[in-house]
Amino acid sequence: MKYIVNLVVLLFVLFQTSGCGVSSESKTTQKTCSEFTIQRGVNLSHWLSQTDRKGDERASFMNEEDFKKIAGFGYDHVRLPMDEVHLWDEEGVKDTAAFELVHNAIKWSKENGLRIIADLHVVRSHYFNADVRPLWNDPEAQDDFVDMWMQISNELSDYPNDLLAYELLNEAVADDSEDWNNLVAKTMTALRKKEPNRMVVIGSNRWQSVNTFDELKIPENDSCIILSFHFYSPHVFTHYQAPWSSKVGFYDGPVHYPGHPIHEEDLAGYDSSQIKSLTADDAFYNREYLEERIQEPIEFAKKRGLQLYCGEFGCYPTTPLEDRVQWYSDVTAVFEKNDIAWANWDYKGGFGVVDGETGEPRIKILNALTGYKEKDN
Repeated sequence: MKYIVNLVVLLFVLFQTSGCGVSSESKTTQKTCSEFTIQRGVNLSHWLSQTDRKGDERASFMNEEDFKKIAGFGYDHVRLPMDEVHLWDEEGVKDTAAFELVHNAIKWSKENGLRIIADLHVVRSHYFNADVRPLWNDPEAQDDFVDMWMQISNELSDYPNDLLAYELLNEAVADDSEDWNNLVAKTMTALRKKEPNRMVVIGSNRWQSVNTFDELKIPENDSCIILSFHFYSPHVFTHYQAPWSSKVGFYDGPVHYPGHPIHEEDLAGYDSSQIKSLTADDAFYNREYLEERIQEPIEFAKKRGLQLYCGEFGCYPTTPLEDRVQWYSDVTAVFEKNDIAWANWDYKGGFGVVDGETGEPRIKILNALTGYKEKDN
């Protein structure tokens, strides 16, 4: 009889210490989303998104050393833009090499004390700057979008909830915000059946504008949501001489921050349509005005008790350096005053905090963002 009792005791102890049959790794993945905490991040652009790089060139564009640098700069997370064309071919077949890079990014983030947001940036049915975006009127495209997220979840769901978050779609641009709201609802319903505790980032419609939060609808009673906006105001300043910007890129006169971005005397020689584009943001910009511009998302997040996140902001390097530094300092001061987490655009792309060719850090910009100072050799 005593052997039976001892056996029962032994089984009870084993049952208790094993977590009722759940492995330690599984228990880790069951952490709540509240443990996914972020403050300062940077976008890893042009690696798995908006690039023609493939094969070894794509693989070598970002490596473990980059993640060490990012952590050393004072960041606590990265945002990883991913495009459908990199993750799947036109037949929907998974690109295993691309997904391996995603796994590397998550691994390197964890090893360097960083959290990571996997951002579905561009899909074949939706590019934020395209004239035609079938995602909003093609039911099959919407089903494909949900299926993409099911495949991403199948691939990544074993990672801990305090390490990895998802972002549904970068800069949704629907003519009717209800189309975006309906797609959010459909995708979240499917995701929550698989991952009820994964943090999910949801942006406002029309390029994640600060002015469209009154049209945004999110699932009720879901605390595992981060609300996101993007911020590039004033556009004529942040995109100064950006060659792809048809609205302001043509302007080659002086720009200013703080103050009015363009002075009236600098508009001589431009036609009326150009002047209209250049003066669209013609307010007196300073730290107080920047804070005023983002009140709508601040109030929206407060009312719902959710984290607010600026997933993109930045200045093109042609912007005068001292003015650019002041803009970064003021923007991040406003964010931190209002408990807004952020990720600047970007690490080593067009707006990079490091030079894309040499990898050398832009010290003054990093200092304005994270307080980073170049270490003595």
